[in-house]
Amino acid sequence: MNRRVAITGVGIISALGKNVAENWEALSNGRPGIGPITVSDVSTLKFQNGAEVKDYDSAIFFDGNSADFLDRFAQFAVIAAREAIATSGLQFHRGLSDKTTIVTGSSIGGQASQDAGFWAVYHERQNRVHPLTIPRTMPNAGASAISMEFGIRGPAYNISTACSSSNHAIGQAFWAVRSGLAEIAITGGCEAPLSFGILKAWEAMRVVSPDTCRPFSRDRRGMILGEGAAMLVLEPLDAAVARGARILGEIVGFGMSSDASHITKPDPEGAANAMRKALADANLKPEQIGYINAHGTGTPVNDPMETSAVRAVFGAYADKLPVSSTKSMHGHALGAAGALEAAATIMALSCGTLPPTTNFTTADPECNLDVIANAPLKAHIEYALSNSFAFGGLNAVLAFRRG
Repeated sequence: MNRRVAITGVGIISALGKNVAENWEALSNGRPGIGPITVSDVSTLKFQNGAEVKDYDSAIFFDGNSADFLDRFAQFAVIAAREAIATSGLQFHRGLSDKTTIVTGSSIGGQASQDAGFWAVYHERQNRVHPLTIPRTMPNAGASAISMEFGIRGPAYNISTACSSSNHAIGQAFWAVRSGLAEIAITGGCEAPLSFGILKAWEAMRVVSPDTCRPFSRDRRGMILGEGAAMLVLEPLDAAVARGARILGEIVGFGMSSDASHITKPDPEGAANAMRKALADANLKPEQIGYINAHGTGTPVNDPMETSAVRAVFGAYADKLPVSSTKSMHGHALGAAGALEAAATIMALSCGTLPPTTNFTTADPECNLDVIANAPLKAHIEYALSNSFAFGGLNAVLAFRRG
């Protein structure tokens, strides 16, 4: 029999702050973390803004030379996991450690370390690179670092499915706990894509905004890249209640699909299929959903596609179903995006405040959803969806319940 799955810990580091409280204060007040990129020289790029973790100093979080073993993205993973585990109150003794799984999502891994190696070899003509380049670059570095820090000995792995990575990770962790394959799951996503090489690659895609991110707005000009990590602690609801844990929320459903269509142009039927599967997995009717945290990248193609998908699933009910894109505040963190948005959705349900789509100016007839524009919406709702749709046509949708 499937078990109910509680969320008992959340941890976040992003452009909005270095912990959950700071992130929620910004999200619930509609204050974006978008600004000039400082971690890379972007003076020659067509865009200069990003959603960067501000004033980040690894020495504050890591002792000695331990940070040298980890790229920025993996450091973020550990920081978020520490907060999530501390919030949960769990202690990983040997018996529990063996029954705990770690599933992270990271699309690109240690890009800063890879960039540095390429620069050394191709530009500076050096004969060797940093000896830790491979372990710093590997996308599973965050999962491995969490495992080692907390002595977690169960299955630990990373999923890389572009911008759906962490929704896929959270969904698989949810299924593992629900089915009894794991007693505890540490899950989420981590990314740090603000190094010059990857920024140059995104410039070539012509989907990055030159100023800011305006999802669903008629004058939207593209996404804003962001960085950070969010981690959740999942466990069976009965066990969490028995040990007196605070229940922050529940994951109740997960759906995934593939467009089987185009490598960069999303298909609304694929997105709709993933939403339907999440609803079916949760045994929910469409009208039970009270909020959607949209994928909402702010690109000309994505937002009308997502609008069509939502309307295909929810029909006329979409006219009064609140939708927002928190990417307008924390940016598009690629493989970590779903995790940041899952955390935002959990907090929204818990606090009865739905975060807005900031920077919104003019409504777009092609995006005719009930967009929460610029100001938060007070609403005590029970269920919400969080959407992630990735290049390659890979879709992953999570369904949450208020705790």
